[in-house]
Amino acid sequence: QLQLVESGGGLVQPGGSLRLSCSAPGFTLDYLVIGWFRQAPGKEREGVSYISKRGGWKNYADSVKGRFTVSRDNAGNTAYLQMNSLKPEDTAVYYCAAGRGATLDDKEYDYWGQGTQVTVSS
Repeated sequence: QLQLVESGGGLVQPGGSLRLSCSAPGFTLDYLVIGWFRQAPGKEREGVSYISKRGGWKNYADSVKGRFTVSRDNAGNTAYLQMNSLKPEDTAVYYCAAGRGATLDDKEYDYWGQGTQVTVSS
């Protein structure tokens, strides 16, 4: 069973940056779309970004456009979410997911990581 592993979360001050990583030890990801989602306490999970199988197509939620950048290294079997100019409202558990549909709808993703906490606070 393919399992995704996220890393890179942590505590950062407003305006700071973090880079999240997503990999699948023992499995290849190059045939799957990779999505990033987040869930803040008391809120529903929301789509943040996704990247197509070869990386040529990317999409972002309006709330993160211009601040977050999604990328992938298929040779290294890893996807990334670079988060800049972080705001307190970005605080959430961030999940990567893999599936076949290029969408921010979480129902289209079959495989999920365990999540990594991102906290933006001074």
